[in-house]
Amino acid sequence: MQKHNILLASSSIYRRELLKKLGLKFSWATPAIDESPNPEESPKNLVLRLAEQKAKALSTDHPNHLIIGSDQIAVLNNQIIGKPHTHAAAANQLRAFSDREITFLTSICLYNSHTHKTQLEVDSYTVKFRQLTARQIENYLQKEQPYDCAGSFKSEGLGICLFEKLEGKDPNTLIGLPLIELTKMLMNEGVDPLND
Repeated sequence: MQKHNILLASSSIYRRELLKKLGLKFSWATPAIDESPNPEESPKNLVLRLAEQKAKALSTDHPNHLIIGSDQIAVLNNQIIGKPHTHAAAANQLRAFSDREITFLTSICLYNSHTHKTQLEVDSYTVKFRQLTARQIENYLQKEQPYDCAGSFKSEGLGICLFEKLEGKDPNTLIGLPLIELTKMLMNEGVDPLND
């Protein structure tokens, strides 16, 4: 297997931009999977399962690849917060988050479709929101329209103004791809971005 056959199992432009940071050649494709939670499934188990399913869903068409799957959810009081998709839902999310801590769980799976080796981890990141006014929420949503983002914000943009504090080991996790963990997994497969 050539070490450069890397495939990102995601249509997310945010994940593609993050993966570019590693300077590796990669392709991307959209996995067709059902992302619905199973009954009684914990948030952590959900993101781990989905990352693995996304990676393995593309393995038949890409039999000699290192396939990267990832999933992210926001959790408030052990309840899963998904992508808002609409302005009204995003406003409701941000009102609920005001002056509270939200945990983001971002899973990463590296699946070797040649050897069938699976590496799977989840990284957490905690966000403490400022006390937000209705006007701040409205202005933010009008400017960035983060309706395709879990938690209704883009931390790499104006969304940083919503926060009082961020806690976690890898800031890329919050955007959607834990690059520190991914680098370790790639190195386990003989791919070192610093030696490539």
